[in-house]
Amino acid sequence: MLNRAALPKLHWPAALDLAPGRMPFDAMLALCAIALVLTSFVMIASASMDVAARDFGSPTFFILRQSIYIGLSLVVVAFVSIIPVWVWHRHGATLLVLGFVLLVLVLIPGIGREVNGSKRWIGLGFFNLQASEVAKMCMVLFMSGYLVRRLSEVRSGWWGVVKPIIPLAFYVALLILEPDFGATVILMGTVMGMIFLGGMRFGQFLVVVVGAAFLAYVMAIFQPYRMQRLTSFQDPWADPFGTGYQLSQAQIAFGRGEWFGTGLGNSVQKLFYLPEAHTDFIYSVLSEEFGLIGALVIVVLYILLVSRLFLIGRRAEKLHQFFMAYTCYGFGFIFAGQALINIGVNVGALPTKGLTLPLFSYGGSSLLVSAAMITLVLRIDYELKKLQYSKQEKGRNTVPRRARHG
Repeated sequence: MLNRAALPKLHWPAALDLAPGRMPFDAMLALCAIALVLTSFVMIASASMDVAARDFGSPTFFILRQSIYIGLSLVVVAFVSIIPVWVWHRHGATLLVLGFVLLVLVLIPGIGREVNGSKRWIGLGFFNLQASEVAKMCMVLFMSGYLVRRLSEVRSGWWGVVKPIIPLAFYVALLILEPDFGATVILMGTVMGMIFLGGMRFGQFLVVVVGAAFLAYVMAIFQPYRMQRLTSFQDPWADPFGTGYQLSQAQIAFGRGEWFGTGLGNSVQKLFYLPEAHTDFIYSVLSEEFGLIGALVIVVLYILLVSRLFLIGRRAEKLHQFFMAYTCYGFGFIFAGQALINIGVNVGALPTKGLTLPLFSYGGSSLLVSAAMITLVLRIDYELKKLQYSKQEKGRNTVPRRARHG
């Protein structure tokens, strides 16, 4: 059962009650997220101006839209920061249904919007909502609550492991119908990672991983374009103007960047050579303009961000705040998985997938949901600090019985 007393209803102004000199939230996590967003804005401006001028008649088209998305993300940050964590815990099932409804709406003609053969967006006028981004966050919050309620079942047998796979299967089926293979992989990996950290037996985990890998293989062989991607990334130069075009152009960008890059704005590959230069392959443009050093700085920022997510989760687990812990772990898996896959695609280590680089690629859905996840973890960190401080103060104010009676 949900213990509301253990999850205090706090708001940011109450941070004055924390230990003197302590930040009300994790500064390292916040700074990493801000650094990625600001760097992203500069790179989107650099990578998109020529494409925007050609397609929309204004070189600032994508820059202005990204500015609006950043503004909306600040609204999301302000909103999520005032919601106590117990509210997310209590409404986990509702959020699961919300994610399911959004994935269904995408597939309904007239509501879902098709781009490049995939129905992944719900048109909201000036803004296209990518349902899979919201669905991933909803699934993590539901799974966190499930693991708190059914932890003994998960650790004792198969039934506790199978039950959360049922709603996951519905999500996966809808994602495949879009199709969105990248989001499917991230979602399955996140749920399996959360269950494993919840105490799932290693033998069970191995069986689930083998089953998931077999399912991915079956999906690949029954879709010719997926098989082409799997084979072309091994040697993109075998067909540099066909199936290997994106990867070969990305590798040219990395080669031109060398150690220190060609300088901001001096990328050649963004001039209509590299497709989706401001979205899926923005990391390649950054590597061309800032070189290996700039590319490694971004990798370090993601390592720091993900490590802070897991460290906050670990601290929550030590304080027996398991919903908070599993939520941090789930979000950590999402950020780590998407960053790993996107960067891996850019460097040619993985097949091409349409996954955004969180907090970095152009687009509203990914940025808004990423901002919500980061803010929720900051809220968790704040409540943990509040809980720790209250326990310390309670311990200090407790007078030993011997001293009370002389």
